[in-house]
Amino acid sequence: MESKLIEGSGGVFDVHVDGTQIWNKQEVGRFPEHDEVLDKIGALAQTKS
Repeated sequence: MESKLIEGSGGVFDVHVDGTQIWNKQEVGRFPEHDEVLDKIGALAQTKS
């Protein structure tokens, strides 16, 4: 899996893993809680293996 930081503005916080969006602050309405992003990355990794 590949990750990189792409700086944005205006409160944007999106997380994409290998082209798949796993978090979008605008859709959810908040920043992720502790470990939410890591849990989603782990779940995505399991579906791809």
